[in-house]
Amino acid sequence: MSYGKADVAIDFGTANTRVVTQAGGVLFDEPSLCCFTGQAADGDLVAAGTSVKAMLNRTSGKLRVVRPLNRGVLSDIAAARHYLAYAVSSSVGQRRLRSFRAIIGVPADATGAERGALLTAANDAGLGSVELLAEPLLAALGAGIVVDRPKGAMILECGAGITEAAVLSLGGICATASIRGGGDALDGAISDYLHVRHKFLVGPSTAEQAKRDLVSILEEGAGEGTDLRVKGRSLITGLPAVMAVSVDELTPVVKKQVGAIADMIVKLLGRINPELSRDIHDSGIVLTGGSAAIGLVGRAVAEATGLPVSVADEHAHCVALGLQKALAS
Repeated sequence: MSYGKADVAIDFGTANTRVVTQAGGVLFDEPSLCCFTGQAADGDLVAAGTSVKAMLNRTSGKLRVVRPLNRGVLSDIAAARHYLAYAVSSSVGQRRLRSFRAIIGVPADATGAERGALLTAANDAGLGSVELLAEPLLAALGAGIVVDRPKGAMILECGAGITEAAVLSLGGICATASIRGGGDALDGAISDYLHVRHKFLVGPSTAEQAKRDLVSILEEGAGEGTDLRVKGRSLITGLPAVMAVSVDELTPVVKKQVGAIADMIVKLLGRINPELSRDIHDSGIVLTGGSAAIGLVGRAVAEATGLPVSVADEHAHCVALGLQKALAS
C-alpha cells in the first residue's frame, strides 16, 4: 500500500480529534468541540478543543457550542474548517498550513457527498493536498494486524459516532457494515429513557457518566438491587433534582444497543465468501475504538458468532497509530 508522503495525519472523530506525525506520534488529542459567537458560518471562534468541554449546555448570550461531526461524519463544514485549522496549528506550529499534506480517516461507508464535504473543510482550513483513508483499515494497521497478505481478518471499530465492522484482505476492505451512532447512541438511549419513562432531563455529560457507571456495575455482576443516582431536572416539578434509577431497569437499554452490534456482525459474516469465513474462524474478531473495552460488546459478539473475540492493545488509539504507520509507508 502506498499513501504518498504526507506531513500530518488526522483522526477527526466525533468525540475526539488526534493529529499525528511520523516522528512525533500523537501531538494533539482534544475533544472535537468549538464555541462560537452566533452561528459557525458567520460568527467568531471563541474557543476550541479541551477548553470547550466544560461549556457544554452552560453557554449564555450569543455563545454556541458546536460539534463539527455527528454520527461519524461532517455535520457543520464551517465548524470543521475552524477546528481543523486549530488542531493542526496547535500541534505542528504556525507554519503556513497550505504547505501541509494530510491524511484524514473517514468511515468506510462515507458517501461521496460526505467525503466531498470533509475535503472542502480541509481545503478551507488551509491544508494542502488531502487523502482520505478508511478508518477500519487504519484501525487494523494500528492494532498490528497484517492486512496486505491474502488472508482474511475482521475488525470491529467501536467509535463514539459510528460502529464499523470490516473484513480485510490483501490491503483492502472486502466487506463492511456500520451502525451510525456508536458510543454516543447509548448515551442518548439512556437520556431518552429517563426523559420518557421518568420525565427527568439529564445533560450529555451526565448521560455519559451514567453509561460508564452502568456498564461497570454490569461487568462486575453487581447489578441486582443496585441503584444509579443521576442529577438533572424534573419535568414534573421543573426543579433541579437527584433521581435513583435501578440498574435492572436500565439493563435492557444497554442490551438493546449491544444486541444491534452483534446482529450487524452476524449479517456481515453471512455475506462473505467461504475462504474468508475460514480465515476469520481461525483468527477471530479484533475490537478497537474507545468503546471496545466495554466487555458486554465483546461477549455479545462472541455469543452470537461463536468466534474468538479480542480487544486490541491501545484500542482507543488504533486509528491514530494506523495513521502514523500510513505516514511511514
